[in-house]
Amino acid sequence: MPITTGPADAEPLPADTALLRFALAGSVDDGKSTLAGRLLYDSANVLADQLTAIGRASGAGPDLALLTDGLRAEREQGITLDVAHRYFATPRRRFIMADTPGHAQYIPNTVTGASTADLMVILVDVRNGVVEQTRRHAAVAALLRIPHVVLAVNKMDLVGYGKSEFTVVAREFTALARGLGIPETTAIPMSALLGDQVVTPSGRLSWYGGPTLLHHLEAVPPAREAAGAAARFPVQYVIQPRTARHPDYRGYAGRIAAGTFRVGDRVTVLPSGSATTISGIDALGVPVERASAPQSVTLLLADSLDVARGDLIVPAGQEPPLTRTVEATVCHLHERPLRPGDRVLVKHTTRTVRAVVADIPARLGPSLLDEEPAPDRLDAGGIGRVVLHTAEPLAPDAYRDSRRTGSLLLIDPADGSTLAACMAGPGPVYRTGAPGTSTASADEEEEGQ
Repeated sequence: MPITTGPADAEPLPADTALLRFALAGSVDDGKSTLAGRLLYDSANVLADQLTAIGRASGAGPDLALLTDGLRAEREQGITLDVAHRYFATPRRRFIMADTPGHAQYIPNTVTGASTADLMVILVDVRNGVVEQTRRHAAVAALLRIPHVVLAVNKMDLVGYGKSEFTVVAREFTALARGLGIPETTAIPMSALLGDQVVTPSGRLSWYGGPTLLHHLEAVPPAREAAGAAARFPVQYVIQPRTARHPDYRGYAGRIAAGTFRVGDRVTVLPSGSATTISGIDALGVPVERASAPQSVTLLLADSLDVARGDLIVPAGQEPPLTRTVEATVCHLHERPLRPGDRVLVKHTTRTVRAVVADIPARLGPSLLDEEPAPDRLDAGGIGRVVLHTAEPLAPDAYRDSRRTGSLLLIDPADGSTLAACMAGPGPVYRTGAPGTSTASADEEEEGQ
């Protein structure tokens, strides 16, 4: 995997370009919150009263990290403790940014913040290079199958904006990403504190011919489901007005999780297996001929069937297999350990069923890059493989095929608290060799420069 710098000047994007969700990750003191603040400040997404408030809190000059570090403890300690989401826009795109914590014990927060991301920005201090926490964050990106990863090599001002220092870090991370199966990596040198190469190009990095971070965020293609992913419609609500105007209306409302539905399509309702035809589609009360993910619509069916919340409507011939045994990769989020034999609720799209944790065949080690077989439990923040036996059939897709219909939640049946986030199907393949090793030759690496 060569180091990608991208085109120096991408074509402008249409005004209705899809929303981009991205997460910021990195080690403590690498400058994540400062980078987040710099993005907001230099792209003119900070209101005057916000700037005044952080100016009063900063003292000598505005501390841009305070734009995202809003908790009192975060400001007192100068660190990020929880995920902070910020919404902003440029003339070319809309964004939701998640600023995640840097400490190793907050990896579950990073997983939560990055779970819906189309892109992850992994920040490193150029002086420290790729450290253990960098490897963990790369492993999280691979685990969540985030399609785009940016390596933000920060604090270039502290090494005199040297090209060689940047190249060493970029090559090491690219080798790590290749070993983890991350499909695309873009390395960008910058100084978040001074604003070099964050929103505007920097003359002090004239040897770098690629885009600024913001330009890359504006130009990266929005995430798509895997080619050929089948349509999926989880039923959220059954609509029956029973009014004089709509005496026989029966529609099934929800959000299309994947693919496209059209009037006249033959579909199957799971788990019953009943077959019928889509007779109509209402979008915001207006009949339409087709609708695609992620639209919220109401489907009308030609036949009177017993369809309820939690059922899944899919194209005929493209049904996912029904199963009562689900194998998944889980990130345990609760303070109470997860053990074989635990009774849980499994939530898949809009369907919730009772289940038992039948086995925990493996968990990831502290680096998240190797597996430890046959653990007896998963502690808070632990990531591993589980086997679930459900009381009723589920129809999850493999997470590698669909992040929406391949994800599940484990819930405590006693108090309703979330126990774990799950990704159905096979997980990433972990190598037995040294983490981050690569089979690429030096010549291949050099071609990416």
